[in-house]
Amino acid sequence: MVALDGGVVETTADLPMEQRLEKIHRALRELIAWHEPRAMAIEEIYFGKNVRSAMAVGQASGVAMLAAAEHGVGCFAYTPQAIKMAVCGSGGAGKRQVQRMVGTLLGLPEPPTPDHAADALAVAICHGGSSGHRGAVAVAQEATSKLRGERVAG
Repeated sequence: MVALDGGVVETTADLPMEQRLEKIHRALRELIAWHEPRAMAIEEIYFGKNVRSAMAVGQASGVAMLAAAEHGVGCFAYTPQAIKMAVCGSGGAGKRQVQRMVGTLLGLPEPPTPDHAADALAVAICHGGSSGHRGAVAVAQEATSKLRGERVAG
């Protein structure tokens, strides 16, 4: 697995929320058009003590999913614990540990920065590891359906 790209779409707090979301949407549409991904993986929102922050993240996630849908790209969401488990082998791993492991797993010369870029790459690693499983399940389900169909028809 290699990292083809990585970074963070930044907005400033002085912009109205709708303009911040539009900037994120526009940037993601450009990235999707450029890279032509087959899937988009996102982190499920964790509602901690800061509900306002969670709401803003939820809005940004919605804009990301909209950009994916506009390009026919399917979205997959993973819990923070599942992402940490996939990257570090422990659902309770800390941010720095995740950052170091992302760098190691992707063969980067140093851990990715900022933290949000490392988090995004961690979600991609989680999806990459689980997509093989999903693909195998889909093939098995299709084969089972065909067998059932053949038995009914035969």
